Amino acid sequence: MRRHELSDAQWELIADLMPRAGRHGGGRWRDHRQVVNGLMWKLCTGAQWRDLPERYGPWHTVYERLTRWRHEGLFDRILDRLWLKLNAEGLIDLDLWCIDSTSVRASRSAAGARKKGIRRSRTTMRLASRGAASAARSTW
Repeated sequence: MRRHELSDAQWELIADLMPRAGRHGGGRWRDHRQVVNGLMWKLCTGAQWRDLPERYGPWHTVYERLTRWRHEGLFDRILDRLWLKLNAEGLIDLDLWCIDSTSVRASRSAAGARKKGIRRSRTTMRLASRGAASAARSTW
């Protein structure tokens, strides 16, 4: 077993939740475990999809399977199963149980980058820079 890949025991917990293997374009589907291991590698390393090692199959196959499974609710079912198992074993503190997915990347324009095609008034910029440089004054 390589780094970021599921062990046999971990795979056994979720293997029966995986969809039945079918045919795609005349050939057989790539093994689900191989695809899940590719997903784990991608999520743990944060690398680009195209950098996915060849041992996991084509990056596009892994990506398409991720989107298909997400829409089908497979990851919700996996999370429910794992939550039930851990809760039954008393390993979950319900006050702390959460998954945070609030990492949002803002665009450059949200950070104040110059917008294309917008002219800046030199007079306004000069007045604004003077106002920013001067000390705060009371209006009393």
